[in-house]
Amino acid sequence: MTFDPPSILFVNRVFPPDRGATGRCLSDLSGRMADAGWRVTVVADGERSDCRAPAGVTLCRTGGTVAAGEKARERPDTRAYLDSLCRLTGRALRLPRHDLVVTMTDPPLLALAGPVLAARHGAASLHWCQDLYPDLLPVLGVRMPAILRRMAGHGMARALRRQDGVVAIGRCMRKRILTAGVPASRVTLLPNWPDPAIRPLPKEGNRLRRSLGMEEGDGRFLVAYSGTLGLAHPMQGVLEAAARLQDSDPAVLFLLVGEGRGFAAVEEAARHRGLRNLRRHPWQPAERLAECLSAADLHLVSMDPAAEGMLVPSKLAGVQAAGRPCLFLGPAGSEAAARVEGCGLVVDPFDGPAIADAIRAYAADPGRCAAEGARAARLSAAWTADRGTAAFVGIAERLVAERKLAPPVMGRPLPHA
Repeated sequence: MTFDPPSILFVNRVFPPDRGATGRCLSDLSGRMADAGWRVTVVADGERSDCRAPAGVTLCRTGGTVAAGEKARERPDTRAYLDSLCRLTGRALRLPRHDLVVTMTDPPLLALAGPVLAARHGAASLHWCQDLYPDLLPVLGVRMPAILRRMAGHGMARALRRQDGVVAIGRCMRKRILTAGVPASRVTLLPNWPDPAIRPLPKEGNRLRRSLGMEEGDGRFLVAYSGTLGLAHPMQGVLEAAARLQDSDPAVLFLLVGEGRGFAAVEEAARHRGLRNLRRHPWQPAERLAECLSAADLHLVSMDPAAEGMLVPSKLAGVQAAGRPCLFLGPAGSEAAARVEGCGLVVDPFDGPAIADAIRAYAADPGRCAAEGARAARLSAAWTADRGTAAFVGIAERLVAERKLAPPVMGRPLPHA
């Protein structure tokens, strides 16, 4: 007697080689679930000629894309993301049935499609919440009429309540989801894991440091911001700190690495202030990520306090995997603030003098940098893609088993239709 393996359908706008933390996490997870015996299908935007996927994963591209460089955590193009939502939903509706349908949060309102897709497939539904929309949209500068925002909020809350399960990546996010009326028994905390390619590397011989004119033993101290920079990542305090340290602490150098619409504004503000201690590098390919993150002595992770509970900065996991201390410039009650305890500091993102003082203290204490970096690396090693997948598989198996025990619903497809 043979048994069909359990099947799972993931829906998300991006998937490697597309850039984006959600796509990278999905790639890590989908490949490992295929290795664990699941039949895995991913629906993503993009051209069909670009169908690279881990072994055992079926990747279905919609053929459409959102314009290059647009990110859901920058200022989204509302029409473009609605078009993406329609493409993804339409493609997923046409696929053979699966046991579990998993929606993510790119495009922003994809959770609305989850119950519809689950009904079509006769499947259990799970929403893997990376960002909490539509609450996050005003933080990103998206203006919506009040009545439309209320309608979107009510629709999202209803969609979350209709899910069989919801995964939250932070405790503050889980709390906000519970306030939407989702039963606590359906909401699971499962943090994102760092990119498996990131590991601590020594600063000696680092090519990025050399490109900045930093030589071994010269006493220079590199403070880096690496990743997407959008409207949810305030940098006013960092610019003020750089201005304060420029003359008093000439050994301190700031480096901005990545992409996002926020970089242009920061570079313009730096020119206006006449900052000579700030450098800019473009987005780095995956194969150079570990070297890039390991180049810094101290990392900055910024988050608008208004976004508390709506996102957890993905760059923090990478910083800790590289074994470097971090200044978290964001709300003290957030998940990110809790994660830097013992391996960094929490500072108000708008308090330039406090940021400058914190950087000065780290620059003066190499032993502290080393100790906190080592603790960050240990914490990161305790939560890997393999362990995250094991936890996710446990959630998936439970939801599929519960769905099979549920009474039949009129119109649900036969188990192997």
